[in-house]
Amino acid sequence: MRHKSFGNMQCPIARSLERVGEWWSILILRDAFHGLTRFDQFQENLGIAPNILTRRLNSLVEAGLLERRRYNERPPRDEYVLTETGRDFRPVLWALLAWGNKHFAPEGPSVIVVDSQTGEEAEPVLVDRNSGRPLVAPDFRSAPGSAADARTRQRHAPIVRQQASVQSANKPVA
Repeated sequence: MRHKSFGNMQCPIARSLERVGEWWSILILRDAFHGLTRFDQFQENLGIAPNILTRRLNSLVEAGLLERRRYNERPPRDEYVLTETGRDFRPVLWALLAWGNKHFAPEGPSVIVVDSQTGEEAEPVLVDRNSGRPLVAPDFRSAPGSAADARTRQRHAPIVRQQASVQSANKPVA
């Protein structure tokens, strides 16, 4: 059964999941960041069935995260290289890595992020580029953007406004 398409939803999270929401896709991207480029490398490292790998690679190429490059004509063989869009996925992987280490690794982290120059362990955290402040609630929240439709604007209305409208709706009429 084919899942519902999220590609046309206004939500950028849903649109992103349309491109990388299947776990094999994320693991293929992880391996691409580690330098794997060839079908047999991905298959061996992931233990994935060839038909599934073919579908996932085609999907990542179609989504613009990987680029297919021919490296052999006879027999025809392609490699899969990260595009700029694909390379922009690295912070997402590092955020998943940090979240997984924090919540799902009781034995301790098996993989960490380190400073390339010093080798010191880094602690991935999302920050606002303008202020340098960590993006944590309640200091930051999601809000509707310029292209938001009415439903998205309502869903991302400030909580204060949402609470005020609930309170006024529950007020007895005089």
